[in-house]
Amino acid sequence: MDAETVGPAAQSETPAPPPVGFAEAARYWLRLGFISFGGPAGQIAIMQADCVDKKRWIDQQAFLRGLNYSMLLPGPEAQQLAAYIGWRLHGIRGAVAAGTLFFLPGAILMMILAWIAAAHGDNTWVVKVFNGIKPAVIGIIVFAVWRIGRKTCNSIPAVGLAAAAFAALHFAHVPFPLIILAAGVLGAMIPALGRVGGGHGHGGDGGHANGHHMKRPAGNPWARLARITAVFALLLALPVAALVALAGPAPFLAVAKLFTTAAFVTFGGAYAVLPYIADAAVNTHGWIAPGDMLNGLALAETTPGPLILVNTYVGFFAGWNGAGGAGLSQVAAALLAGALTTYVTYLPSFLFIIAGAPYVDALQSNEHARRALAGITTAVVGVILNLAVFLGESVLATKSGGVDWAAGAVAAGALALLLSGRAPIPALVGIGAAVGALGMV
Repeated sequence: MDAETVGPAAQSETPAPPPVGFAEAARYWLRLGFISFGGPAGQIAIMQADCVDKKRWIDQQAFLRGLNYSMLLPGPEAQQLAAYIGWRLHGIRGAVAAGTLFFLPGAILMMILAWIAAAHGDNTWVVKVFNGIKPAVIGIIVFAVWRIGRKTCNSIPAVGLAAAAFAALHFAHVPFPLIILAAGVLGAMIPALGRVGGGHGHGGDGGHANGHHMKRPAGNPWARLARITAVFALLLALPVAALVALAGPAPFLAVAKLFTTAAFVTFGGAYAVLPYIADAAVNTHGWIAPGDMLNGLALAETTPGPLILVNTYVGFFAGWNGAGGAGLSQVAAALLAGALTTYVTYLPSFLFIIAGAPYVDALQSNEHARRALAGITTAVVGVILNLAVFLGESVLATKSGGVDWAAGAVAAGALALLLSGRAPIPALVGIGAAVGALGMV
């Protein structure tokens, strides 16, 4: 029962908590950055329990509107929801603090793990551990196909769209951004593709005292959008230009281009955009091997923060293996490339939140926007299946063209445990590591 369904007397029985200070909120977001395991579902559940139920920083309907808006956007929805809550509490500085502290601990940890993999990846023990992890991740990816597919591929047109997305990527090598664009257009045009997904929260803010109420800024919204976009364009261009001037163009220009593009087309989660990143990083630029991609994905699954932190891992390898002759050490180039990757991956999320948060209600009431998102989500099933095939070929096939049955058994076992609900993903990665360490794969 929200504030719109009760009278003033009833509302006064539950006084709003005092406004939260910026420092208190920042400490919470940093703590969340260290404990945000479990993927977006777990991260969103933590914010629901803390920010809505316990601390009452934001009411339920506003939380749902922020969540629905974040799900309409490309990028990590849990991180964007944190930025949205931060924006409601303390404006732009709140959005920047919440969104940054949400992923920063995981990003730093991923850089450390990437260095271990790059510098010591030829160590026999490390090789054995990763050999066990890789097939477990294949099972995890196949599970993602099933989990999303059962919710979205619930009609003949939806199944056809998912199959077409797979064929376009796997056989025709159509660029991933074009597939996302086409799926969005088809979703908006074909009603049968717009029936997936849950309902959207509606309702007023109630009598909540904390944070910014959803009032649209005065003035022309298009002029406001133009100003904000110009600021973010400078925030993107200036660091890239400075880094290129300092360290040379390779690989930093290519890193900025690839991961900025990916940030604008990451609909459907990290699994959806990974084929695009893997193809460019492995086949086009030669920064990383398919097996190392799987290692990065496994590490991202078991560290706090969004799964898209796998980008940081790939970016580190881009600097490690692809730096030019600017006099930088291999470690320095890798750290700079990893930091640049992280920066351009998350910068668009702040643009979307700061520019769009005041207009959340209007956007969510747009039927075409919801149907376009449903079409993209459906196509993502085929995209993730292509990822499973792309990476599976490097793990489950032997050099002689046969099948690695031991690796296949690990993948099948991981999938079976996930389908039964008996083991969380981090535990499966640990089991795979143990199997590899024992030399069973």
